[in-house]
Amino acid sequence: MNFDKLAFIDLETTGANPVSDRITEIGLVEVDASGKATHWSSLVNPEVAIPAFIQSLTGISNDMVSRAPAFAELARELFERLQGALFIAHNARFDYGFLRNAFSAAGFAFRADVLCTVKLSRKLFPEHKRHNLDSLITRHGLQPDARHRALADADVLWQLWQKLRTELPSETLSSALTTLLQRPSLPPYLAADVLDDCPDTPGVYLFYGENNLPLYVGKSVRLRQRVMSHFNSDHKLYKDMRLSQQLHRIEWRETAGEIGALLLEAQLVKDLQPIHNRTLRRQGDLCAWRLKEDARGHTIPVLTFASEQDFGNAQRLYGLFSSKRKAESALRELAETHQLCLVQLGLEGRSQPGKPCFGWQLKRCKGVCVGRESASFHRARLEAALSRLQVAIWPYQGAIGLIEDNGAGRAEVHLVNNWCYLGTARSEDQVWQLLNEAPQRPAFDRDTYKILSKALMSKTLQVRELRNTP
Repeated sequence: MNFDKLAFIDLETTGANPVSDRITEIGLVEVDASGKATHWSSLVNPEVAIPAFIQSLTGISNDMVSRAPAFAELARELFERLQGALFIAHNARFDYGFLRNAFSAAGFAFRADVLCTVKLSRKLFPEHKRHNLDSLITRHGLQPDARHRALADADVLWQLWQKLRTELPSETLSSALTTLLQRPSLPPYLAADVLDDCPDTPGVYLFYGENNLPLYVGKSVRLRQRVMSHFNSDHKLYKDMRLSQQLHRIEWRETAGEIGALLLEAQLVKDLQPIHNRTLRRQGDLCAWRLKEDARGHTIPVLTFASEQDFGNAQRLYGLFSSKRKAESALRELAETHQLCLVQLGLEGRSQPGKPCFGWQLKRCKGVCVGRESASFHRARLEAALSRLQVAIWPYQGAIGLIEDNGAGRAEVHLVNNWCYLGTARSEDQVWQLLNEAPQRPAFDRDTYKILSKALMSKTLQVRELRNTP
């Protein structure tokens, strides 16, 4: 694959957020079609203070940038240098996101084809675990002038490109580039750059149709890849084809990890009721079986509904069903499998006392209905059969926070009480605000219960008990 112009670029910044942080240095290696390389760099006055730890990391101090030009003064020259070039950077979304925001603030609409050398290295050398810049320098014998300075790091990427061109078969490199640079066929109502800022991190994405009609809510641990998959396969899957035809707008919300994405997805589907989400939005009249004693002292299952009882702290609940019909169907299936009596379970009437149930005649009942089995034995077998459907009792005295940390500076606390999701906090103040604003009896949600019970069982998240107010 040939390109008329390449732009190897690296930025130094005041932080990691492309919206709130600023550029402090730009390093650029321009390579034309003949292979001639031109090096260009500039310090940039961020017009805000550089944090001490960033100064220590990059060696760029507030004094060094105090007399440097602001980005707006460099914008036109840099824009012209990058026009028509393949934008190549390490962790390219970081550099590209910063530049697009800076260009936008300066009045320029910047867009380019982007190649990430992290993804390129992973594609070409999947046998290696590490693909950070230091690892590539060591692995390929590259010669940096300095580290964490923009032009030096941009030059390292130019060196890497030359190594790959000379040491790999041209077909191998060309195939990798074709795969990484392939753009999805976007739906007609979306702008060409709509996915440029979409992160490849955990989170939730929302598709909207005309007049902001919610179409679909989905989650992924790799947002960008998942969103693009809808468009890459729209000619194969009818659902994706319909979404593409109706889609007018995309939103996404990043989360610290998969649990946060699952909880947010379940909540948004219930709140927005998107027309293409069928499973998660169907809450119905949530019900469960509860064992009680009847007037004769026999233990029988009684159907109870979440609208009548707080499922969040109820005990001896079995199964969570979206309708009475599904609950009775599940109980009948258990009865057949475990030879339980349908009359005793309340699923079959009896025309006269002492008459056996229909299951006894078919040898599907052990005879509690005709005195061939004691009520206590039948109760024990019923409890054993229901045990796999038992709703877990909330194991804490009150609300807890499930702490999810992505290890890269983003941490979230998912607040939960009695299996009900109260919200996600990103600060200590938000933790107590959500607790104080929580309804007295939050709505119990079956999907949320499944997510939380699995998360607690896996013990992958730190649990913080929240018994006292601050």
